[in-house]
Amino acid sequence: MISLVEAQEIVIGGCHKLEPVLTDCQQMSGRVVAQDVVATEFIPPFANSAVDGFAVRAQDVTAAGVELEVLGVIGAGHIANYVIGVGQTARIMTGAPVPQGADAIVMIEDATVISETRVRCNKPAQIGDAIREIGEDVKTSDVVFAAGSVINPAGVGVLAAINARQVLTYPRLRVAMLSTGDELVINGGELKPGQIRESNLTMLATMISATDCEVINLGIIDDDEAKLEKILREVATRCDAIVTSGGVGQGDFDVVKIVLSRIADMQWMQMAIKPAKPFAFGRLKTSDSRVIPVFGLPGNPVSSMISFEMLARPALRKMMGHTQNLTRPKVKAIVDKQLKRRRDGKIHLMRVFGTFGNDGRLHVRDTGPQGSHQLAATALANGLALVPDGEGLAAGSEVEVMLLG
Repeated sequence: MISLVEAQEIVIGGCHKLEPVLTDCQQMSGRVVAQDVVATEFIPPFANSAVDGFAVRAQDVTAAGVELEVLGVIGAGHIANYVIGVGQTARIMTGAPVPQGADAIVMIEDATVISETRVRCNKPAQIGDAIREIGEDVKTSDVVFAAGSVINPAGVGVLAAINARQVLTYPRLRVAMLSTGDELVINGGELKPGQIRESNLTMLATMISATDCEVINLGIIDDDEAKLEKILREVATRCDAIVTSGGVGQGDFDVVKIVLSRIADMQWMQMAIKPAKPFAFGRLKTSDSRVIPVFGLPGNPVSSMISFEMLARPALRKMMGHTQNLTRPKVKAIVDKQLKRRRDGKIHLMRVFGTFGNDGRLHVRDTGPQGSHQLAATALANGLALVPDGEGLAAGSEVEVMLLG
């Protein structure tokens, strides 16, 4: 057996970033930029008012009670055709350009309107009050996003604001997924003796999509070697990675294992973890000389989920340009109820539910049965406790937890 860390080094190290592509800024959320994004425009592009109020000369409003002549109203998107002189002001709306002559804004709440042409300022003003200066947020030549940055929704707004309509980014992956098994039922029909309802592909499709990848769901494939080989070779020409479910154990006699062993350079691993001990990783070369990573997940649903989280997900993120936080964050938590296990030379990834206590720390307890086939209890978990080899952890102990949400 190999350690989880060794397996991650093999799998993540065996995957490489895709070639960057130009991406419209509206499609950028979640993407990783491939080169520095440099601003060519100021944000804001002109000095404007941060509030609704009155544009004044600060030297005219050195004390409360000063009355000024109102020359007009300046709305956002409009420019005043006059200059603010001694004893004068203009009503101004948030975002409107500051008129010439003015160097401060008196908030509407700090003024009393006497008439359409007169206003009293109830607080003194200082130069720069409530004015957003040109380039206050971003200046030209600023590196707004360094290569490797992940763009969030606010970042999309910044790109639009600096007119970066297209940016070089790493693309989303197209991930094909499939499973085999004559016992699996996917049509919602009545179960016959020996049959079970498919759950892995439904679960994995959601997990792959949540990793910001496009899913190509090939469904359940018949146990036919020639048919499966043809499907795998064809889908490899239009996807960036392949995920299979089932047939990776040492004793498995499965067409997926037979075919992949023949057409791809595969490594069949046994990891010192429970669940998700077996895992397969390989590289399938296409007719156009592309190399497609293949992730072979075990068939038990909990094992399938955990092996995807620990191995496939970080590798897919690396392929999309991520360099930080490839795996989910881990924190130290307090065990509220004993986490029982037996000594077997493995790390147990126990499904737990965590909440923050009055001490400000995360407290966890198991979600129920921990069998690799018991997905219902896993569905209640928001973390995986990495319980070291031994007899378990007593209540009050500290444990490392990988956060799932």
